[in-house]
Amino acid sequence: MNVNLSFVGFDIPVYGLMIVFGVITANLIAWYLLKYYRLDKNDFLIIEAYVFLGSFFGSKLLYLMINFEKIEWNRLIELDYFNQIMQGGFVFYGGLLGGLSMLLLPSKLHHINVDKYVRHFIFLIPWIHAWGRIGCYFTGCCYGEPYQGPMAVIYSESSPAPIGVSLFPIQLTEAVCLYILSLVIFQLDFKKKYKHTMLYYLGIYSILRFVIEFFRYDTQRGNFWIFSTSQWISIGILLGIIIYIYKSVQMININKKR
Repeated sequence: MNVNLSFVGFDIPVYGLMIVFGVITANLIAWYLLKYYRLDKNDFLIIEAYVFLGSFFGSKLLYLMINFEKIEWNRLIELDYFNQIMQGGFVFYGGLLGGLSMLLLPSKLHHINVDKYVRHFIFLIPWIHAWGRIGCYFTGCCYGEPYQGPMAVIYSESSPAPIGVSLFPIQLTEAVCLYILSLVIFQLDFKKKYKHTMLYYLGIYSILRFVIEFFRYDTQRGNFWIFSTSQWISIGILLGIIIYIYKSVQMININKKR
């Protein structure tokens, strides 16, 4: 596996390349759908800017929290070490929660009807995420447990994964699941006019992530008791969805009785 691609004498990080490709293709898809749904492109760009900002800080913050004891905080004043910390280490769940929390700002500050955009474009999050996982596969981060079966991958010295160890391709497995999830959510919205696409995405992905974590082998994800950090977050999201649905059903029943 190669962490970088050589192009005209330059080394291009594969992980970053995959993320950029995912973002570009997602925006091309969104540009077409904005015309179809007759939604404002400027409003979409404003929402996207807030979400990306929240995603960056959220993913970095959760990484710092998980690896608090491993970071040499007294060296942060050193420019090289600070750049090393800022350039590497992002946790998806932190980015997801940070990005979604920022949806309040375009609604409050710019008076944009955010719900329509979330409903129609939430499927692009697993789409971009899937490309990011392919980047993880080539880079060697978020690697799987030791494994000798089909599609096993062995990384070189330039990778963060264990050198010369046959590993399960958990990154590709998650990428395939994310592509399928993205397509299913799109079909629910586009064909079935399903309104609760965000709940569907969060619920299905939290279950998927909870299971996938059992097949990961990297130490950067953090652990507490018997579960990883991401598994605890998955449990929290699922509980939140269950409580939301329960209260929604209660409100519907109360309104019917009136």
